[in-house]
Amino acid sequence: SLRFPQKLWKMLESGLFRSIWWSAGGKCLAINEELFKEEVLGRGASLRVFATLSMKSFVRQLNIYGFFKIPMDFGTSASLPEFLAEQAAASAHCKVLYFYNPYFNREHPYLLENCKRR
Repeated sequence: SLRFPQKLWKMLESGLFRSIWWSAGGKCLAINEELFKEEVLGRGASLRVFATLSMKSFVRQLNIYGFFKIPMDFGTSASLPEFLAEQAAASAHCKVLYFYNPYFNREHPYLLENCKRR
């Protein structure tokens, strides 16, 4: 079974989820909180990606693995699809959370090995 960071990476790369995406040129992950609760955390037991059903517990896992929340005004994404997704989320008054970890970078998958539990 995969560790939390690997599951998260696979989820982002799969393109199967609308509630979570790479942002800021692949250096951060963006989560549409309400949609994530429904789309990912609200899945039935057989389809569950993570062990938790709670957003608070999911964010705690991110923190345990060295992710930290960054302010929304950090900057918009470089790519058009990411920018449009962020704009749509913002216009729908959804809460978009951004998390950063120096070892979780789309352009450098080998760094994922350094993404360890604190």
